[in-house]
Amino acid sequence: MSTPGKTPVSDAAPRPNSERPSEFSTLEALPVTVPKSDVSEAASFVVRLLPATDPTAPVMLVLPAIALKAKFYLPLAKSLHEAGFSSATVDLRAQGESTPPLGEARNYGYRQMLEADLPAILDALHDRFPEAPIFLVGHSLGGQLSLLYGAAHPDQLAGVITIATGVVYWRAFDPKRWASVLYGSQYVGVVSRLRGIWPGGKVMGGPMAGGVMVDWSWHALTGRYRPAGTKLNYDRLLGDSPLRTLMVSFESDPLGPKSTVDHLAGRLKAAQLTRWHLGPDSGLENLDHFAWIKDSPSLGARFAEWVREGR
Repeated sequence: MSTPGKTPVSDAAPRPNSERPSEFSTLEALPVTVPKSDVSEAASFVVRLLPATDPTAPVMLVLPAIALKAKFYLPLAKSLHEAGFSSATVDLRAQGESTPPLGEARNYGYRQMLEADLPAILDALHDRFPEAPIFLVGHSLGGQLSLLYGAAHPDQLAGVITIATGVVYWRAFDPKRWASVLYGSQYVGVVSRLRGIWPGGKVMGGPMAGGVMVDWSWHALTGRYRPAGTKLNYDRLLGDSPLRTLMVSFESDPLGPKSTVDHLAGRLKAAQLTRWHLGPDSGLENLDHFAWIKDSPSLGARFAEWVREGR
């Protein structure tokens, strides 16, 4: 989950019809519809797939960070596929290929993503790969969602991998950053509550739904997970979650520093937890909150080893 800072998001202009379609857009598409309910307004998603030859191979579903599109994770999806897994990516609600678009998708936050969107997406994946175990692979916010969903539905998943995912609770950062993290996160929350959307800016680069950022800012203030409107106690569920979990942090990541990831890992009292903090001696060249994607071939292979051998 991103802490206050710039998110390198750019929406490319639509390609002219004469141009060749992007590699991402040619992947197998699995449509998913979320009907209107007492939890959520209607929404739709496109899960992009790289299916393995073996129908029993694990399915690795990659969930994005705040304001990042699923296509950003194509290198990781390809690496996991090359390791023998079925890989899948999907945009969060109001991002990328999902609908409704951001300006029309209001009044939703963590609860809708956890209690409407992910159940529908996971059901579709179970139908598409009925013999395969499913792992969630979440980056930043996507890692938070992966842990929280897995804690509420441990019987639906084989495990969770989080990448650069820590709490955004201000006291989990270096004390020198307490004031800036607290101020920045609460500024985002106030603007999001008043405008119904976070438009992007210096504090947090990419635009995001207001409800998501209000929930995010509440977590930054209190350290607790209490999505607006939920009836579930996610803090208790996290502590009781028995899932196999791998949590990865990077030495040069100011948005998800080691202290915040350790803080979150410490809440997983019952999990089968593996913790990697990767520095210069790891063999990786890109140890930043976003730049790690350039090391996808190495990371994908390491994740595959962990899945297969439990290391």
